[in-house]
Amino acid sequence: MKKLKLFSLIALSSTLVLTSCGGSGTGKGGGTKSFVSKTGWKPNEKQGWFFAGKQQEQKGWPGMVHVEGGTFTMGLVKDDVMHDWNNSPRRMQVSSFYIGETEITNYEYREYLTWLKYVFPPSDPSFKEIYNGALPDTLLWDNKLSRNDFNETYFRDANYDYYPVVGVAWLQANRYCEWLTDRANEKALMNAGIIAKDLYINESNNQGGTAFNMDKFKSNDPEMQGYINEQRRQQKTGIKTTNQRLIYANRAPGADMVTKFRLPTEVEWEFAALGMEKNREYNMYMGKTPEIQQLRGTKGRDRGMLLENFKQGHGDYSGPAGWKNDGSAKTSDVRQYPSNALGIYGMYGNVAEWTADVYRPIIDDEYSDFNYYRGNAPQAIVRNGDGTYQMVDETNIKYDTLRDGRVVARNLPGQYSRETVANYANFRDGDRQSSLDYRNASDSSSAYNMYNGAKQTFFVDANGKVKLQKDAGNRTSQISNDIRVVKGGSWQDSAYWLDPGQRRYKAENAGYGWIGFRVAQDATSKNKARTRR
Repeated sequence: MKKLKLFSLIALSSTLVLTSCGGSGTGKGGGTKSFVSKTGWKPNEKQGWFFAGKQQEQKGWPGMVHVEGGTFTMGLVKDDVMHDWNNSPRRMQVSSFYIGETEITNYEYREYLTWLKYVFPPSDPSFKEIYNGALPDTLLWDNKLSRNDFNETYFRDANYDYYPVVGVAWLQANRYCEWLTDRANEKALMNAGIIAKDLYINESNNQGGTAFNMDKFKSNDPEMQGYINEQRRQQKTGIKTTNQRLIYANRAPGADMVTKFRLPTEVEWEFAALGMEKNREYNMYMGKTPEIQQLRGTKGRDRGMLLENFKQGHGDYSGPAGWKNDGSAKTSDVRQYPSNALGIYGMYGNVAEWTADVYRPIIDDEYSDFNYYRGNAPQAIVRNGDGTYQMVDETNIKYDTLRDGRVVARNLPGQYSRETVANYANFRDGDRQSSLDYRNASDSSSAYNMYNGAKQTFFVDANGKVKLQKDAGNRTSQISNDIRVVKGGSWQDSAYWLDPGQRRYKAENAGYGWIGFRVAQDATSKNKARTRR
């Protein structure tokens, strides 16, 4: 009898152990609330070895609008009157992201130039091209048959501070995004007390390659020790130990960092412009009304007035004097006209905008229908012979050449050198399939190239000026890997181009008086409850 009781007791205890290791019934879901690692340790236990900090809800940076991701039909909504056949409707999924509330303004771009001039003074021959190469092309306002002084006033005059910056090439816009990432993180770390408040007051800081950047911050560069508060940094990263080896092992710049800024992809730009989240009834979108049918106001003083900045017809950019249609002969304040349903301004007129994508007439949604983007070119940090990271200095700055002969620095002194390890701009772009000899063509990048736009080669003339050499090759296309997608209409476009589904292309190394840009950031999806609208 005693043996039977003992056996029953052992069986019961075994059942309890197995139950505790297994599930405890159906869970409700909704995310992880209290977590214990498979090692048995809870997050950030003082006696442990791994410290991850506390999760914080991602907050939008000033001037950024959160766009909840979702599925939608990308492409045209009316007949393709241009017969480009480059925007046929296709179903796409977009992840959540942030996008600029407005285009980058003259004021914001002058902030960038002033910082470059302060840290890398053009009076120093080593840094001369850094500042000069970032300047927008203001001469594009010149017209052989039109009198205007915008080339002298538009960018510098305070009256145009909140107008969109134009004349910025795609290459320059990308350099701005990289700079903005460093400055936003610098400000966030300063607000958190990790970086000293006198960073710019103290003249000994921010001289050439000593300036703050995220490359040096992530690698704990000793140059920054003079203005980094290590104790505050340790608190923010959740490290609860005095063990120096553990502090070193857990050191990571995860707290109070701002997500990287970049140009929006084409699919992100179109999704944000349409504002699909607000044009919904439960789980059904209410259709895509052509923008040309929504140009006029319907209420109050705006009733009947055009609420976008575009060209109404030949010789008509603003309407009759005293009763203007859109009221703007050229560009206008970035918040002059109403925003879309998400609170994003200027997506339909004023200036067209650069996107990140390399242009191809066909979007290959068969291969990728999730966060589509053509132009992936992964980069790796270059290492020295001893395994350390190679840092850019005034002796090894690399440049890209603009169409007007100026050069743009790829990396600034103090950043790490990077090299492109792959370029997928040509991936599945139709070359092999479109070739008459497609059975023998090995791949689009090496054997046959249907998109053989003119190659840009530069030379220095007798006066020391950089000039573009004429390409004498036989070309059958304007398209190449140096052509980028442009979205949206502008002050000089007809209403046709205001439809978010339309797409054009321009050379990445040239600026235009009708093209601006806005920035974007990756975002985590917010756990919002389902709503009717």
